[in-house]
Amino acid sequence: MKQQLEDIVREMRRRGTPYQEAVDEFKKAFLSVVLRANNGNQSKSAKQLGVHRNTLTRTILAMHIDLTAMRPSARRRPPQAELQVLPPKKERLP
Repeated sequence: MKQQLEDIVREMRRRGTPYQEAVDEFKKAFLSVVLRANNGNQSKSAKQLGVHRNTLTRTILAMHIDLTAMRPSARRRPPQAELQVLPPKKERLP
């Protein structure tokens, strides 16, 4: 694994990738792998990463990581507002 990481670093260096961009890409990829393994569950992922859940949430937002693709859609319920079907408003007669 160390050799693969070194190969990636060499390729990024060859392309002229700035240090901070390389760190951000690694961080985003690392977090995405852990989040995907936990179906987007931030609490489980935070425990595995050894960080506080709030720290992970802030990092996810800052790095623009999309959790919707990582979560199983069949289990997700629509928001309460979509569950409630309101009757149409009655028109007032003059």
